[in-house]
Order: sequence, then structure tokens, then C-alpha cells
Amino acid sequence: MSRCKPERTVAALALSVGCTCASALSAAEIDVVVSIKPVHSLVAGVMEGVGEPALLVKGTGSEHSYSLRPSEARALEQAEVVFWVGETMETFLIKPLRALASDAKVVELWETPGLTLLATREGGMWQAQEHEGAHAEDQEREGAHAEEHEGEHAEDQEREGAQADADHAHGETDMHVWLDPGNAKVLIAAIATALSDADPENASIYQGNAARLRQQLDELDRSLEDRLATVADRPYVVFHDAYQYFEHRYGVQAVGAIAINPTLRPSAQRLEEIHDRLQDLDAACVFAEPQFEPALVDIVIEGTNARKGVLDPLGVALDAGRDQYFQLMSDLAASLLDCLGRAQSG
Repeated sequence: MSRCKPERTVAALALSVGCTCASALSAAEIDVVVSIKPVHSLVAGVMEGVGEPALLVKGTGSEHSYSLRPSEARALEQAEVVFWVGETMETFLIKPLRALASDAKVVELWETPGLTLLATREGGMWQAQEHEGAHAEDQEREGAHAEEHEGEHAEDQEREGAQADADHAHGETDMHVWLDPGNAKVLIAAIATALSDADPENASIYQGNAARLRQQLDELDRSLEDRLATVADRPYVVFHDAYQYFEHRYGVQAVGAIAINPTLRPSAQRLEEIHDRLQDLDAACVFAEPQFEPALVDIVIEGTNARKGVLDPLGVALDAGRDQYFQLMSDLAASLLDCLGRAQSG
């Protein structure tokens, strides 16, 4: 595939009499498209000095139901490489990839060898299953817990479960894999390899950037571990179960989620159940998400001692770019420290 564009060759010759078409090729920008901000940040870091990947899901758009703009559809048509987590995360992309990006190399990142993958948890309150031994034993207890409570609130669970399967199903694997810096290092290696294969002229740049990013991720990981150690024993509730990889990495104690499907309002019975359990669990905080209805958190914590905070697993309010992932992870830690720390001191 030749990317030797005449205007770029002319510009290069103007800078250096000895420039050849091969050198213009090495400076040419490969067309890369990325689905969501955290992954875009990692790809942008690997591509630094070569080009800028295009981002699809911008602002507060949902990775499940995003509608492509015409310019984004054109970007997919022109793409040489597309990075996404996978079809049970960015569900909106399944058909566009087939229709528009059939000539592109499509990299489904959750399939990357070497990733730590965690099973999807049941919705609701799972405190009895967490933080008690090995992960396999946890999963076993979660299954038993689900069976014991089968039939409770049957109508609500059937409705929510069916809707979750249709609209938000992450299948058997939790797809929020980027929320573990160890996984991010694995993803960066895979990203650099895919880009090097598609654009061998710039392979040394991609590999060098990847090595530097992995070092920076090690520094981030150590910093987050030190910061979060002070609140690791404080239980809290999240809006939806998006943070399992972060919890396992740093030992923080989420004990339940308000919503099974973040795009659908939970039933009144579920809200009442979680409200009642907050007192029993002595949960310090309940965390909303910026994309979804914050009033639900106010309902859940009313009359309890729990405080309200905000967590954002995608970093929707952050500017896209190389630093977005690092800021996202730091912000998650800061939000936990702020709310849980205030609850501890209060």
C-alpha cells in the first residue's frame, strides 16, 4: 500500500534537496481510527511523532449507542487500522465496521494475549463475594449467591436482566480492561505491533514510544497504589459495575452497583434495596457517573450516612489525547480519596 502523496513529497523536497520518496513515505501519516477516549489515548501515545489517530466517541456519547457523524463514517472508510475494545463494549460499531471498514485491519483489543480478564459480576450488591480469597472462589460464591436469591424481586430482575442482555451485555467477560495499568501495558505492546505491521517504515518510532509509555505506566501504577492504600478498607457503591479491574489492582472495596444497565433507570424496588443495604454495610460513599442521572444517587443515600461522589471510567470530560489515560486514572483515585477520605475523617 503506497502512501507517497505528491504534495507531501514536494514539501519534503523543499526542505531537503536529498529527500527521496522513501523518506516521504516514512513521514506519511497512517490513517488510524479509535473507538473510545482511553484507548485513543494509548494509541495516540504510541503514534506520537507519526500522526494523530481519529476518535469516534466524543463528549458524553455512549459507547453502546453512539451515532456516527458523516465525518466519522468517512474516517472509518479511509482507515487502515481500527482499534476498539470489542463488540460487547462498543456495540454501536459492529455494523459500521462491517459496512465501512472492510479493508482496514481491525484490532479487537480485549482478545489481546496476556491480558488479565475478569468475569462479569451479577448486578446489585455483591459484598458477600468480594475480598474473600482467590478470584475463582469469588466467582463460585457469586454463582451460589445468585442461585440463592433467584426468584427474589422476580419481575424487576427479569426486566432488568433482559434489558441488560439486549442493550449492555458484556457477555461473560468484563470489558473495562483498560482500568488496570498492567492491562494497559499489554494493550500498548499490541497497539505498537499492529501499527508496526501496517506501517513498517515507522516501526522503530512506535516501538520506542511503547517502551516509554510502559515505563510511565509503571510510575502511575506505583503512585496509585500508594495513594489508595489509605482508603482501601472503606466500602462504597458505584453507579454501575465498571471498575472491577481498578478494584482488583488496588484493593479498594466496591460492594455493589445501583444499575445493572447504566442506560436504563433501575426499578424503585432495586433503589429501595440498595438504600436499605447501605446502612447494613456502613458504605462510606455512593458514586454517580457524569453521563447518567445523578438524582438516583440522592435517592439511594437519603437518610443514610453515605456521601456522594463521581467516578468516570471513560474520562468523558477530559480532552482527548496522549495524556487522557493518565489523567483518567489519576482522577479515579482522586475521587475515591476525596469522598472516602472525608467519610473517614467525618
